Amino acid sequence: MWFREGDLVEDLNGVIFDVKGLVHPPRRVVAFPRFVPDAAGDRRRGRIAYRKVYALSARYELLEKRFPQYLIQDKVFGERLCEVPVKDVRRHYRPSERLRELRHNKRLDTLEREALGFVSLLKESTTVPWDALGISGSILAKLHTPHSDIDPVVYGTENCRKVHSALKLLHKRKPSLVRSYDKEELRALFDFRSKDTQTGFEDFVRTESRKVLQGKYRGHDYFIRCVKNWSEICEKYGDVHYSIAGYARIKATVVDTSEFILTPCAYKIAKVRVLEGANKPVSEIASFRGRFCEQAENGEVVVAQGKLERMQNKSGEVRFRLLLGNQPSDFMILA
Repeated sequence: MWFREGDLVEDLNGVIFDVKGLVHPPRRVVAFPRFVPDAAGDRRRGRIAYRKVYALSARYELLEKRFPQYLIQDKVFGERLCEVPVKDVRRHYRPSERLRELRHNKRLDTLEREALGFVSLLKESTTVPWDALGISGSILAKLHTPHSDIDPVVYGTENCRKVHSALKLLHKRKPSLVRSYDKEELRALFDFRSKDTQTGFEDFVRTESRKVLQGKYRGHDYFIRCVKNWSEICEKYGDVHYSIAGYARIKATVVDTSEFILTPCAYKIAKVRVLEGANKPVSEIASFRGRFCEQAENGEVVVAQGKLERMQNKSGEVRFRLLLGNQPSDFMILA
């Protein structure tokens, strides 16, 4: 069974997990709880009520209390992760299969119709094939509400670039079905995210207002996740060993954004100056969280703070990167 970013898995307890990243250990999948069966939950599928778990800290707290067996100190990734054994996976939810279901089902609810309409618009605006598109999030799990987000997935780096370019044009149309968040909506997004990522509001607006992978489609919030094709995923578990090298704040110039729209995302950097923390030759800023996509363009100077990771491949080559998203204090802003 192959798992990648945007998929969901359901375990034998009925808990539904977000799959994280593209590389997983043998017989396990790195994934974090998203929907938990709960009689007091506000979402329902059949006879079972669920609640949604949002913050990363809340997910770890849930795991500590109810599913400590999933918390593994992974020696390759160099950190404590939620890893669900494949033998405990009762169901694997794939975004491309869910989109195929929406396309061939004539009895859709309002949000499902809107989601299909949005993905169809992306398809019509590009040369991207249907099998390179999907629907993730609560719609994938059939646990959405009328106010849920629409979460399309695009597969393949070149397809992702085409969709990204098309979105820039769609955002400029007047009137447009697709638009960026306005100042009031950014304030609401800031208030929601500030529990998990702490930056100032003005810095937040400077980066978020430029993004096109998130915004509004016909009044519905959307976030588009861009994911590599299977053929583009070269790294296998154990090819690179990761370890914590400290925590740091750096100032640097972005020199390569070829993967800045992908999840996981990455920014190659140069002219790095360590402002605080361990002094290491950092060559990249990366994140497994979609909120750090589209943070900066080529040539822009950024200030970023996060976990320093030492990466050593099989040949012994060592590199360092700054990884964002594990702590509320992590950030990346324009200098």
